[in-house]
Amino acid sequence: MTTEFNQFHLHPQLVQAVVERGYAAPTPIQSAVIPVMIAGADVIGQAQTGTGKTAAFALPILQNLSQDRSKVQSLVVTPTRELALQVAGAISEYGAHLNARVLAVYGGQAYAPQLSGLKRGADVVVGTPGRLLDLIQRDLLHISAVRTVVLDEADEMLSMGFIEDIEAILAKTPQTRQTALFSATMPPEIRRLAERYMIQPRLIAIQREQVTVETTEQRYYLVHKADRLAALTRLFEMEDITSALIFVRMRGETGELANELTVRGYPAEPLSGDLSQEARERTLARFRQNQIKVLVATDVAARGLDIDDISHVFNYELPEDPEVYVHRIGRTGRAGKTGIAISLLSPSERRRLSEIERFCRCKLKRAVLPTDEDIRKSREERLLQQVTTWLRRGRCLRERELVNALVEQGHDPLAIAAAALKMARAEEKQRPIAPLAAEPEPEPALSAPALSAQAHARRRSESSRLSRFGRWDESAHEPGMVRLTINIGKKHGIRPNDIVGAIAAHASIPGSVIGKIHIQQQRTSVDVPEEFAARVLAKAGETRIRRLPVEMQRS
Repeated sequence: MTTEFNQFHLHPQLVQAVVERGYAAPTPIQSAVIPVMIAGADVIGQAQTGTGKTAAFALPILQNLSQDRSKVQSLVVTPTRELALQVAGAISEYGAHLNARVLAVYGGQAYAPQLSGLKRGADVVVGTPGRLLDLIQRDLLHISAVRTVVLDEADEMLSMGFIEDIEAILAKTPQTRQTALFSATMPPEIRRLAERYMIQPRLIAIQREQVTVETTEQRYYLVHKADRLAALTRLFEMEDITSALIFVRMRGETGELANELTVRGYPAEPLSGDLSQEARERTLARFRQNQIKVLVATDVAARGLDIDDISHVFNYELPEDPEVYVHRIGRTGRAGKTGIAISLLSPSERRRLSEIERFCRCKLKRAVLPTDEDIRKSREERLLQQVTTWLRRGRCLRERELVNALVEQGHDPLAIAAAALKMARAEEKQRPIAPLAAEPEPEPALSAPALSAQAHARRRSESSRLSRFGRWDESAHEPGMVRLTINIGKKHGIRPNDIVGAIAAHASIPGSVIGKIHIQQQRTSVDVPEEFAARVLAKAGETRIRRLPVEMQRS
């Protein structure tokens, strides 16, 4: 496997994961930080979000994992739960082929899932300062064997009032640990923290290049994750698409989404790493010749794609790296043409959107999805426009003869015209308007003092509730809900959105009504409304999650 990441002599499994995520060459901060951290030295990285710093510390952490996997080996401290989840997800994906166990712990979530994760064992724990310190002080998180501590976005943690918590955490880790600190700015407090807790750190400062995407209209739609397909098909109804490129994160999703679009009347083809070079070239040739208008691709598969007239780029979900976002939308608005980049954004991705906006130095426009009435009106306007065009051309002589024959049989001309229009609209049945849950609202942004106060209040509240959230109760669920057990779990790479999407699609129920989901190693528990339980169970034999057959029963 040839890639510039080979220069770091990483484990083949890590190189494979990097390539699968679409990265061919390391960013400047990765080139500077990775070899230093692999060697075990302390590092101060001064870099903006969007420069690839997560991989800069994640890859060395995974490269240096000890064979003894019985204790936590690395600790990553982040200012917010959103970033904790994002970083944990990235490290999990990089370490997937090494079976690395990564756990996110943060305030605002019940203790039970986090305690369960700690009991199962974790190689890397990523968390917010308050929850990490709380778990350490309660002797629930043991960090005596931690070899690396990463402080991510240290300046933001400073502004949120977390410096005392960070110092308390560092004081409880081994003095022989490796420490890496990343910060966009270097205020005096951060420098003092480095002087006190780091040993001859290497200072690496990376300046971000200015990014502009002037010829592309960028907008986003706020949708629940389970409603992304419905949102996409609604946009396909209204957008003037000549050719479209839809980006998904995993290659397994390319075929699934392309198939879902095709059966709904929008022919699409997948472009993934599973295709042979010959099959890839055939697909791209059909796309260039406008024989197909829609490609569903991963970042890896779209690498090197050189087509100048793509009208739309869709981000089915936002990439974690703002640079990847810029690279994606750069596929439209080329060769002097304008383009449209549309992103489907779930509420939990608000932070990622902010990072992209800072990186691009632009503001993405929030738009509202078309309503059922908008779509019906659009369909009728297109139909009338087509009819008007043919009337203007006057080239319907044979059809006029057929109409005259029907009139002679006694049929009303208006009734004939209505029947003809009815027949012309028959293909719309292939495109039913997908139901959509109410549009979610993102949480309002808080000022730094408010965030700090909220964080401390949350920690006090959560500490008092620990005894009530000791374990996941397999039998307890909300009134009106039924708990079902599915025969697949973490071992199979299952995520909550996989469960929601599969059940909602196969049982034809809104994803928003699905309740709590608890994914264990071999199985998964999910709550569904009692009124839908029979339907979900009846469709269990047809349900597939990540292409795996599903067995489902009441718990």
